[in-house]
Amino acid sequence: MKPILQLLHFGYHQAMSCIFPVAIFGTLFLSSAIEIPFLHRYDAILIILLLVQYIMYRSGLETWDEIKVICVFHLIGLLLEIYKIKMGSWSYPEPGYTKLLGVPLYSGFMYASVASFMCQVWRRLKMDMTGWPGLVPAGLLGGAIYLNFFTHHFIPDFRWWLTALVVIVFWKTWILFRVRETTYRMPLTVAFFLVGFFIWLAENIATFFNAWKYPDQHLGWQMVSFSKISSWFLLVIISVIIVAQLKHVKASRKN
Repeated sequence: MKPILQLLHFGYHQAMSCIFPVAIFGTLFLSSAIEIPFLHRYDAILIILLLVQYIMYRSGLETWDEIKVICVFHLIGLLLEIYKIKMGSWSYPEPGYTKLLGVPLYSGFMYASVASFMCQVWRRLKMDMTGWPGLVPAGLLGGAIYLNFFTHHFIPDFRWWLTALVVIVFWKTWILFRVRETTYRMPLTVAFFLVGFFIWLAENIATFFNAWKYPDQHLGWQMVSFSKISSWFLLVIISVIIVAQLKHVKASRKN
């Protein structure tokens, strides 16, 4: 009976941590099925997601610190989107007033939803880490990963070298999380891969509902390349590095 209760408790907190990502995909689905009068689809999505964030904050589902982290990730994602659109990696073909250099402003919420999940699940499962490598190695690695998303268009792609560095740098790092009175642990690199895989699944759903299109999807939807899992794997690492460091700074201030 206890394993079932543990699983239900764990599943509940995972589901509650996914409220914002679920809101995003729900909005994408509804906006693709129902035409909103007087508004372009991209503009309507932005308004709805801003409203969802406001409701989550006012209801206590999201804290002010978590809102600030989400804003940081929204900006990081938006800058990356603008660059990727310019390089022709994917496109947002529909019209909209809230587009910046061809990128709808709502797109940053795709990245911010990862941060929302990280912050929520960290708080709900009372997560902690052991063997954290420290700000300098983790920060340099996170910066190199983010930079590689830009530079691989004109110099060799170092993602597999960076992936190897991730394994080396975080070899001794474990995530601790608590389900009721029991503490569990998992290698951080395994957690990176699992989250990256589920984001890839979500990306397939998003492109199916025309959130954006890859070049090979313009003639008809098809599954997103498996190689994108490695991209999300590396992006999740950036998310965890920033969230973990902010949590560490906040804990230090309390002490």
